[in-house]
This record gives sequence, C-alpha cells and structure tokens, in this order.
Amino acid sequence: MAMRRPGFDEAVIAPHIGFLDELRAAGRLEMTGGFSDRSGGAYVLINVASLDEAEAIAARDPLALTGTSQLTVYEWNTR
Repeated sequence: MAMRRPGFDEAVIAPHIGFLDELRAAGRLEMTGGFSDRSGGAYVLINVASLDEAEAIAARDPLALTGTSQLTVYEWNTR
C-alpha cells in the first residue's frame, strides 16, 4: 500500500506507472489502483517467494525512492 506524504510530487506518477508496467511485463503484478480520495493506492504482487522479496521490490518503486509516499507491504492470503 502506498500512502502519499505531505508535499507529494505529481511528477513521480509517470515513473511509478513505468515501474508497475515493468512488474506486469515480468509477470509479477496482479492488479493496481489508486484510492478514490487520492490519498494513495495499492498493488498486488504475484510470483514472489517471500515477504522480504516483496519488500525489496516495493523499495525500488519510484514512490519509495523519492520519499513522496510511504510504502507498506502486507502479506495477503487471498482465495
């Protein structure tokens, strides 16, 4: 989950979308979307071996690299 921080820079959205496109092309992204109140969004990773690996992937997200959003990774048991 990505939550925008005060002073969020809209310029990071395009690199973030590029990052998500790369994950999808690699078969690692199931779905993504923003919250209707524009406070942030979330994406669901697939084909990831561990929580540590998911956290490492999220750490490469431009939202995290620029510090404009707080990214939190949750392990989610879906059905």
